[in-house]
Amino acid sequence: MTHIDIAGVRLEVAHLPGPDDKAPLVFLHEGLGSVAMWQQRDRHWPSELCAATQRAGWLFSRRGYGQSDPVVDVRGEPRWQGDWHIGRHEPDYMHHEAWNVLPQLLEKLAIRDPVLVGHSDGATIALLYASRYPVVACVAIAPHVFVEDVAVRAIEQAKLEYEKPDGTLRQRLDRYHADVDNAFWQWNDVWLSPAFRRFDIREQCQTVTAPLLLVQGLGDEYGTLAQLDEIARAACHAQRVELEDCGHSPHRDQPLALTSAISHFLNDTP
Repeated sequence: MTHIDIAGVRLEVAHLPGPDDKAPLVFLHEGLGSVAMWQQRDRHWPSELCAATQRAGWLFSRRGYGQSDPVVDVRGEPRWQGDWHIGRHEPDYMHHEAWNVLPQLLEKLAIRDPVLVGHSDGATIALLYASRYPVVACVAIAPHVFVEDVAVRAIEQAKLEYEKPDGTLRQRLDRYHADVDNAFWQWNDVWLSPAFRRFDIREQCQTVTAPLLLVQGLGDEYGTLAQLDEIARAACHAQRVELEDCGHSPHRDQPLALTSAISHFLNDTP
């Protein structure tokens, strides 16, 4: 694990070695994720996927997550500091990650045309990146392209759990973040803001031309199959996988099925 400076902010980065004759996998984490969060239940799913696909991998924690530098004033008024947005997130925060931060990071890592593997917020960022920049392929796991009531209810419940006096959720997340409050509130505040109800990237999905795999757990508490339906309308070449007995995190609930689906998808990708 190391850190890379992006416009004055240090981001935590981890490399998974592998063959250099194929495009590497670049993993993009969820709204409460981090480099460490990918490893749960005594398994490191990114390493398993890299081995199965015979590719190298890269993981990183977005600003305010994992061991990356925090957002300076995470619940303050939204404003800019140099190339970075600080204060509370605004509804375009994933656009900024996809179109400003990720290109700089990939350039620093000397990665061209990656295979993006994104989960939840990371899947949305992957779709946005692929709508503007070349990728070998894009895997969107439990993506959000518009805001559903089910997601808002789940995030409201997460806030209640986080603020409970026993702090069970906070303690659980604290293992994965240097500043757990920084990680939680930058995600929770923006998703529960009235302005975010208008978040919608279906138009951007129309310009994704790279091979695209969509994955959704049928028991996802944060979204429904309507997300995949809307992406498929915008990008008719997309393939999709629906997993039974699976919630919002297929890499934890159905890791073997997910690895198999992505491996077959990439085997058929030029």
